[in-house]
Amino acid sequence: MNRLDADAIRVPGAEVQVLGRCTSTNSLLLARGAAHAVLLAADEQSAGRGRRGRRWHSPAGAGVLFSLALPLNRPVRELAGLSIVAGLAAVRALRALGATEVGLRWPNDLLVRGAKLGGILVETRAQGKGCLAVVGIGVNHRAVPGLAGRLRRRVAALASLLRPLPERDAVIGAIGRELLAALRAFDAAGFDAFRADWPSLDAYAGQRLRVRLDNGRTVAGTAAGVAPDGALQLRTRRGLRTVRNGRVVSAS
Repeated sequence: MNRLDADAIRVPGAEVQVLGRCTSTNSLLLARGAAHAVLLAADEQSAGRGRRGRRWHSPAGAGVLFSLALPLNRPVRELAGLSIVAGLAAVRALRALGATEVGLRWPNDLLVRGAKLGGILVETRAQGKGCLAVVGIGVNHRAVPGLAGRLRRRVAALASLLRPLPERDAVIGAIGRELLAALRAFDAAGFDAFRADWPSLDAYAGQRLRVRLDNGRTVAGTAAGVAPDGALQLRTRRGLRTVRNGRVVSAS
């Protein structure tokens, strides 16, 4: 396994730090706070997390694992779209590397032909007059035997998409640069600066979706873009429905 090298992760404007092993890069950055942009990457996380408390599975050296912390000045009520902003940035970076089939499943899963390539976890905390946003990124770099069976879902890895396969340092740098630029643009202009980009990067654009809401109920409809705050819009028999809390469970 080639260890990560902070000097090889080029993200101008951010302080880059690397750990061999840690609990969770998100948790560490949230606990520390940050007065400027900080990118923390790890070869392995023992308590990596996804949305809704799910565990992120990635053996040492098999994944691209990092978090980017940045102080923001936008009010808390406008931060709902941050997961989509981060996802759009990650998709753009991966497509630029040559993984042209990568798309985003609302709000934060990176997919390739329906198989999960990676995920994003956005967490915030109050800091001064604004907040600290911490964006965690996990991308499968190499295939992990048996992972699909353990997760009971199809998974993808960059090793099957890119020839030659870039080192993890290069992938982290590419996503990190795009992500930092996107977060700064969001802080300056809000989600409106990104809404028009959604249709071209949406993995399920125009498809019929089933979405499980946080209350356990499901709603079905045709994907119809995102609302001004980043919420999913579905065209149903009763008209346009906006979903702010839920997850897509199927598409056709």
